[in-house]
Amino acid sequence: MDTEFALRCAAALLTAAAATELSIRYALRRQLLDLPGQRRSHRLPTPRGGGIAIVIAVLGCALPLLPLSLPFRWLLGVAVGAVAAVGWWDDHRPLSARARLAIQAPAALLLAYLLLQLQMPAGLLVVAALMVLVLLSTMWSINLHNFMDGINGLLTLQASWMFALIAVLGECGLPHGLGLAPAAMAAACLGFLPFNFPRARVFMGDVGSGALGMLIAAVLWLAAWREPRWIAVGLLLGSSFFIDATATLLSRYWRGRRWYSAHREHLYQWLVRGGRSHARVVGYYMAWNGLLIAPLSLVAARNESLWPGLAAVVVAYVAGSVLWWRARLAVLAGARHRA
Repeated sequence: MDTEFALRCAAALLTAAAATELSIRYALRRQLLDLPGQRRSHRLPTPRGGGIAIVIAVLGCALPLLPLSLPFRWLLGVAVGAVAAVGWWDDHRPLSARARLAIQAPAALLLAYLLLQLQMPAGLLVVAALMVLVLLSTMWSINLHNFMDGINGLLTLQASWMFALIAVLGECGLPHGLGLAPAAMAAACLGFLPFNFPRARVFMGDVGSGALGMLIAAVLWLAAWREPRWIAVGLLLGSSFFIDATATLLSRYWRGRRWYSAHREHLYQWLVRGGRSHARVVGYYMAWNGLLIAPLSLVAARNESLWPGLAAVVVAYVAGSVLWWRARLAVLAGARHRA
């Protein structure tokens, strides 16, 4: 198993790295560039769409490792691939939000259908409620991870962290039924990372951010379908992104802004605009993951009851919300002082 684990992860990492190099050449040839602008956090024209490499590595090296039936893996690959395809199109020629949602919603519904094939809950109302919950949470995950892909390495490292911790917690007694797939997914992200962090030779693009959002939702739902404790653990592992994106959206809504329009008001964007480097800001988010979320996730994983995990979620989200608010105020105060 150790040899197989190493070979599978190496294949995913090398596939992603090779495909990223090819994607950079393709983007330069097609002039597929992100230009600096008011809503951008970079200063030089940079190729985009490199996230296609992660998608290729995941579809080719990670999804085949799922210990599920071949038709199930194929259909899950179709859902992830569909979200990646609409993102790839959007990277080339911007699509309307309605057009993107028209693909994302069926992909999320396909995930709900696949979950019901694994285990059908009792009661029509329960089934309907779960389908709606899977639909909404998956679409939110797709778009949330797109929103949070705005500085070098942030989404890549966050996704690597989540997949790696899922693999580790599975070894610590929290079964997920996903086999070696999460570790291979983490390796695929790490194969892309050197091209995107600390200096970005290529950006992930919507093809990568949307597909990762879909994949993260799918992995967490598959794990939670087998073991409900993954509901709490999943909320913990994604807490830095979930808090930042949700708090930013609510803040814009309460202030009467067009909350659905493009902007630069996420905390990580405020921090960069306040003079901190991309690497330093990414370090803040990874410190949150390592210093607080990893221990809380281990507590949730080692207790057979769901309640310790839910209590850990409350602690993390209250602390994270307070930290988000205080950090934002501090950045704004610093901006006013410099002015």
